[in-house]
Amino acid sequence: MRFNSKVIHGGQEPDKAYGAVMPPIYQTSTFAQTSPGNHRGFQYSRSANPTRMALENAMASIENGNYGLAFASGLAAIDAVLKLLNPGDEVISTTDLYGGSYRLFKKVFENYGIVFHFMDMEEVSLVQDQINERTKMIWLETPTNPLMNIIDIEAVSQLATANGLLLAVDNTFATPYLQKPLDLGADIVMHSATKYLGGHSDVVLGALVVKDEELAKRLYFIQNASGAVSGPMDSFLVLRGIKTLHVRMQRHCENAEAIAHFLRKHPKVDTVYWPGFEEHPNHDIAKKQMVNFGGMLSFVPKGSDYKVTLQFVERLKIFTLAESLGGVESLVGHPASMSHGSMSKQERDKAGIADALIRLSVGIEDVDDLIEDLSQALDESLI
Repeated sequence: MRFNSKVIHGGQEPDKAYGAVMPPIYQTSTFAQTSPGNHRGFQYSRSANPTRMALENAMASIENGNYGLAFASGLAAIDAVLKLLNPGDEVISTTDLYGGSYRLFKKVFENYGIVFHFMDMEEVSLVQDQINERTKMIWLETPTNPLMNIIDIEAVSQLATANGLLLAVDNTFATPYLQKPLDLGADIVMHSATKYLGGHSDVVLGALVVKDEELAKRLYFIQNASGAVSGPMDSFLVLRGIKTLHVRMQRHCENAEAIAHFLRKHPKVDTVYWPGFEEHPNHDIAKKQMVNFGGMLSFVPKGSDYKVTLQFVERLKIFTLAESLGGVESLVGHPASMSHGSMSKQERDKAGIADALIRLSVGIEDVDDLIEDLSQALDESLI
């Protein structure tokens, strides 16, 4: 099936009990057995639940993978991936990285002897210089959060394969509608399904998708042993969200493109970060590995004044100042104090995340209303 059909039918079949078209919410912790070990495929919901399995099958389908795993959050999914490693192992990651991932890497797993190296991966040839005999994994985001840098997944995957490394890709911003890292050579795809896969800002959930059976078995063991699984109601909500992913993403992309061009022309805007611009340093790679350029963008007002930035976000009326992204409603964030607040100013400066940077998650409202909202906030702020 093609993608637009997969989001609705991929990995799915009518419920075996009564033929329900939409997988039911199996809100149960345990399942009856006729004798010890004799059951209908489910014993205990931490280990497996029919609603969660339906979601895991759907996620595997839309990412062109063979195995899906659903977790209580995106960070719980990342936590499971890092538990594949041992003390002394090293990971190479992007400098421009979601603040929660950075916090988990530096504040939690470094305490257990995992070593992390952060670098600009836009020039893939430079990654080779960071690899040594202790390197076990490369972790990347593309587009990156919040600067919208693009990394060549296929080129990094070739480097990882040549050196016997695992490649994990956070595909939250792009979603499988725009790019499929497994098809480009990645070993693991991670999603904060809280965002675009769920799409309605009403659930927190994380996902992993892989192709390799042995890797899947290791991750399933960690999922069951650590227990950070998604509940049946949350699984149902994300499964429902996936069924409209294609139509939502089309509108997200259309609206973001219009807003990116509006902001670039506005006299009170200094820099706009959006990979759809031809002058974006990795625009050609984005065109090669993505179907479109996504619903996320960031910008810096002229003057780069922190107080003016706060005035701007407070004056918005349709864009809601809130954490997260990827919902049908438009959100605005201030990375320095919100999504990346766990990083020190020195760390943010090194990553290029200015204090005045503003991040937009462009929703699916009428784009003229969104542009008018941005225009009035820019005109009324003291820039």
